Amino acid sequence: MRSVEWTGQNRLRMIDQRRIPWDLVTVEYDDYREVAQAIFEMVVRGAPAIGVSAAFGMVLAAQQSRAANTGDLLGDLEAAAETLKQARPTAVNLAWAVDHMLVVGGGAAQNGVEGVRAALLGEAQRLADEDVATNKRMAAHGAALIRDGDTVLHHCNTGMLATVDYGTALGVIRMAHESGKRIHVLLDETRPRLQGSRLSAWECEQLGIPYDILPDTAAGHYMRRGEIDLVLFGADRVAANGDVVNKIGSYQIAVLAHENDIPCYSVFPTSTADLTMRSGDDIPIEERDKAEVLAPYGCAIVPETYCARNPAFDVTPAKYLTGLVTEQGIVRPPFDVNLAAVVRAGQGMA
Repeated sequence: MRSVEWTGQNRLRMIDQRRIPWDLVTVEYDDYREVAQAIFEMVVRGAPAIGVSAAFGMVLAAQQSRAANTGDLLGDLEAAAETLKQARPTAVNLAWAVDHMLVVGGGAAQNGVEGVRAALLGEAQRLADEDVATNKRMAAHGAALIRDGDTVLHHCNTGMLATVDYGTALGVIRMAHESGKRIHVLLDETRPRLQGSRLSAWECEQLGIPYDILPDTAAGHYMRRGEIDLVLFGADRVAANGDVVNKIGSYQIAVLAHENDIPCYSVFPTSTADLTMRSGDDIPIEERDKAEVLAPYGCAIVPETYCARNPAFDVTPAKYLTGLVTEQGIVRPPFDVNLAAVVRAGQGMA
């Protein structure tokens, strides 16, 4: 089952990730504003899944529009694009997908209102299918890094829930497992929303991958004891110099891995690279409601009057990364040269 999919009733269906691991529940939307809200509230999350959801949000916007001509329809799509892009500003896949859909809509304008709607739906479906194929190519490259018997530390959730299907960093682990390698996975809790302990552990349960959940503060302990062979995490945006913006906590485990001579890789499709950003410091970092820290999932652990800060992401400087795993292969340093070449290859450019 896909985490995000279009229904035969012209609605967008997605797995409600807030309910996992207790319930596997799907929700459906027929309004692009509801899709934007679902992205903000993390009903759906993960850069690739957010991007495809936003693309289908643009399809809904076209269907909702009462425009009688393509000029007015494209104007309505521009307004919808701004709403969708504001839902979560850090993940580049979201803005990329929305802007791409605007280009597709404009290119189909000569075919009338219905032609634009049809073109948008066809393109959103193509992006969803392409995501799955991209993930499997990426997983094949990354699985070669995992040896039989390895213990892998994984941060956040990067599996089928974070993508349309299969996954990025967790997809690498999945392919290694499915190829018969005996591996063990250590999953950071990933506070405050606990994507590691709730979502990644749930996926490992479904796939039969041996795992243990770790407190976020325990990774260094096991690294120092020599019990971790490899570190993998995803990316929400990657700068031209190879700096990776990913779920908060990625920076600290990359530094610890570097200190303990443990290979550390970020796994992402080339669409997540943003070559307009010179370094990670240029990328906006989303700050979320302090209530997620003070009362995660409604469970109050301190009074609501207490002060807190809640950055959703951090920047891992490229110097702490051994390599970058993409669908085009593994990128090695110097990242400022090699990443651009791989991104161009991914876009079919010379």
